[in-house]
Amino acid sequence: MTDRTTPRRNIASGSPLEPEIGFCRAVRKGAHVAVAGTAPIGPDGGTVGPGDVHAQTVRCLDIAEAALKEAGATLEDVVRTRIMLTDVTAWKEAARAHGERFADIRPVTTFVEVSRFIDPLWLVEIEVDAIVDAP
Repeated sequence: MTDRTTPRRNIASGSPLEPEIGFCRAVRKGAHVAVAGTAPIGPDGGTVGPGDVHAQTVRCLDIAEAALKEAGATLEDVVRTRIMLTDVTAWKEAARAHGERFADIRPVTTFVEVSRFIDPLWLVEIEVDAIVDAP
């Protein structure tokens, strides 16, 4: 049963796709924070690191971490990550970037291969779930 009295907080990233699709970068409801599939988009709207899975994964994690921070969470609060790749054979490069952030935190993690993303230059997208301890 969902507690309807717990406030919901939407965290926008400023993506022009948010109002068009009807989503936001992250949602916090009580102790739970969910970060949407996060693509390697730079501040200029272009793809960061074309052809470079590691660089794109780092950018995705940067965006997700900023959304977590705005929601009042940190990487230490992350309990699950989902890493979606257009070529799962490149998983080690994504894993290296993930390990640079989460080696000591060790959330549950899933790697999956997808056929493509909205932008064909994107090689990876990441979703993140966190649970924030009560103050």
